[in-house]
Amino acid sequence: MLNRVVLVGRLTKDPDLRYTPNGVAVANFTVAVNRPFSNQQGEREADFINCVIWRRPAENLANYMKKGSMVGVDGRIQTRNFEGQDGRRVFMTEVVADSVQFLESKGSSQSGQSAQRSAAPNTSNSQDQGGFKKSQDEQNPFEDSGEPVDLSDDDLPF
Repeated sequence: MLNRVVLVGRLTKDPDLRYTPNGVAVANFTVAVNRPFSNQQGEREADFINCVIWRRPAENLANYMKKGSMVGVDGRIQTRNFEGQDGRRVFMTEVVADSVQFLESKGSSQSGQSAQRSAAPNTSNSQDQGGFKKSQDEQNPFEDSGEPVDLSDDDLPF
């Protein structure tokens, strides 16, 4: 039997980090994942998938990712039920993540990309810290291009 889930999407809000009475970290988060097709109005719809991750990866997620951050989730689907506040039985289906990959650096979500780029001083040049000019082989050919890369979900192979 196989129960495996792989998701790529954006966090809909900041992860909710809590600790169990025994001190084990747990983070709940929701990932918005675009559907691979458009609806009748030509709009792309998304699914909002509830996820949970435990221990150190939960702390890392809460510390480094925020609303709008692109993440990759690898885990399994799990169902559970409990008694709600109104006394009714509540059924939940969620992804229990084994790992979450950070697909962009902190603060570089779409809304923050231009602000982050302009806030960072441009200190790169063709000299190292000792004042010596770097050889052609040591220079980064992609340095100072300044051009943003525009990719849509359709461009990704997964």
